[in-house]
Parts: sequence; structure tokens; C-alpha cells
Amino acid sequence: SIASLTLAVVINGNDEDGVGTRNSMKLWGLVVGHHTSVRCIPFPLRYACEFLMQAFGLQLNMELQLAAQLSEKRVLRTQTLLCDMLLRDSPTGIVTQSPSIMDLVKCDGAALYHRGKYYPLGVTPTEAQIKDIVNWLLAFHGDSTGLSTDSLGDAGYPGAATLGDAVCGMAVAYITSRDYLFWFRSHTEKEIKWGGAKHHPQDKDDGLKMHPRYSFKAFL
Repeated sequence: SIASLTLAVVINGNDEDGVGTRNSMKLWGLVVGHHTSVRCIPFPLRYACEFLMQAFGLQLNMELQLAAQLSEKRVLRTQTLLCDMLLRDSPTGIVTQSPSIMDLVKCDGAALYHRGKYYPLGVTPTEAQIKDIVNWLLAFHGDSTGLSTDSLGDAGYPGAATLGDAVCGMAVAYITSRDYLFWFRSHTEKEIKWGGAKHHPQDKDDGLKMHPRYSFKAFL
């Protein structure tokens, strides 16, 4: 193409690092028009297109907020059902019945370690491995009420290499000093989209203005 017109679809939201103000903007997508010959778009038409993209961005933002609210309500409803199951039935019901603790958190596997017995669900470590993880938690994180990490290896767990790619991230909630709820995620390669010179990753937008450096160049 010889000529092009690019319009940004912008929504509210913090950047991927969680840095930025409450009202910071985020690039959601681009609408690009091409032409095979030289063409000048009059200002009133460009302004109308920009206004249309702003209206679309507002509608999209409302849809995303509604989806987030529905997801939050679903999690709260699941949490209430699981708490009722714990009060009425055996604690093992949260891994053997529906809904289970896997419905509470997006994960590849979950488990209950209760009174020395192991109740796995989905992709989880073996019973011997989970006992080793429990001993590590007692030794190094015994004073906390839980632990969440993207990588057990980065968290300092010495047996992380033996878990392979099946188990990498873990979240654990302490019920008692000997009873635990686990959620696991498998290993996933992280792809970084460099928006500029990759040797200067600290060169980001300031969170107040959206520049090509961090938002648009990653798309283009």
C-alpha cells in the first residue's frame, strides 16, 4: 500500500507491570486502513474516524468491566459454595466434588494436604514431592499464612528441578500448621514484546502519557 490511516483503540487500565495511575490508558488494538495510491484524508473525516474509535473504546471498556464483574461474582459464589462444603461435609469434598478448588483459581492442578494425606486434582506433584514441599514450607515459611510464586525455583525450593515442566508456579494457603491447600501451574515460556531498543528495557512510558515506545511499537 502507498497510503495508510492508523487509529488506536484505547481503554482504561494499568500497564503490564502494574505501574501507572488509576486513570492510565492502555492500547487494546489498532484499526488500519490502506490505499494503493496516494490519498489525503480530509481533516473532518479523520476527526470523525477518531471520534468513532473513542466511542468504540468506551463501549469496549464497559464490556470488559462487565466481564470482570461477572468473573468476580463467579469467584465469590464458588468461594461461598466451597466454604459451605467445608462446614457440612468432610474437607476432602473440596477436591472430590463440584465445584472444586480448581474452579476458584485458574490453574493446571490443585491439591489438599490434610492430616498427612494427599488429595491431588489435575496436574500436581507426586505425594513424595508434596511432602518435601510441605517440609520446605515449614522450615522457611512457617510463620506466614501462605505463599504465592511464579516459580518454585526462584522462590528457593531446592527440589524444583525434579518437578520438571509440569509444575512451576504454586500458591498455597495454610489451613493449620499441617493442613494446606495447593494450586499449581505448569511451566510456560514468557514472551517479551520489546517496544524499542531491547538493551534499554527501563525506557518505558511514564504512565501519564502513552508514547510509541511502550505501546504502539510493540504492536507494529
